[in-house]
Amino acid sequence: MEPAFGVLFDMDGVLVDTNPFHKQTILEFAHLHGLDPDDQYLEQHVYGKINREWIPALFGRNLSIEEIDRLAEEKELLFRRVYASEMKPVSGLIPFLDLLHHHEIPVALATSAPPENADFVLDGLHIRSYFAGMIHSNHVTFGKPHPEVYLKAAASIQLNPVKCLVFEDSLSGIDAGLTAGCTVIGLTTTHSREEMTHAHLVIDDFEQMDLKTCLRLVEHHSV
Repeated sequence: MEPAFGVLFDMDGVLVDTNPFHKQTILEFAHLHGLDPDDQYLEQHVYGKINREWIPALFGRNLSIEEIDRLAEEKELLFRRVYASEMKPVSGLIPFLDLLHHHEIPVALATSAPPENADFVLDGLHIRSYFAGMIHSNHVTFGKPHPEVYLKAAASIQLNPVKCLVFEDSLSGIDAGLTAGCTVIGLTTTHSREEMTHAHLVIDDFEQMDLKTCLRLVEHHSV
């Protein structure tokens, strides 16, 4: 029997509140290369984007795939080094994953991050076993707000996107989930509630989530 719904999780700012650490290491990376992006630039051109989109834009010139890969690995190594000792799940995440698992609700990861970072977080939190599907930057051509990552994540758990609940923290990610046809819940780790009024629901953490709320949202959206 097909499950009542599926859940698609973004990673940074959703499973883990990494964005302050990404900002820190992006700025460190930029400064090492003589660049100085401001907060507005990061919000508009970096957050939610895949590395092969935001790195050439930051440098303001075309870069070869090899150059982008080298620079991306440099930045991500900085991030993993800084965040390794700070890693912890967003409040309520593990009990919520347990609840979904108990009720046989399929779960997939849908992140713009590279696979090394996805492995780093899933294994660091010991939550890999909860995820039936995993879509990361190597699986997509377009970053958010393009819906590709959520369309592929829904397909990875064999569900129509309209039956999927997306958890997102970025504005571009919310747009991606909505364009894919999913029900979208925004987390306030990155933006204020006022900025996320286009999401179907906005929460502070997973302690506010239960199965009844999930079902109500998906059923209402799919009518």
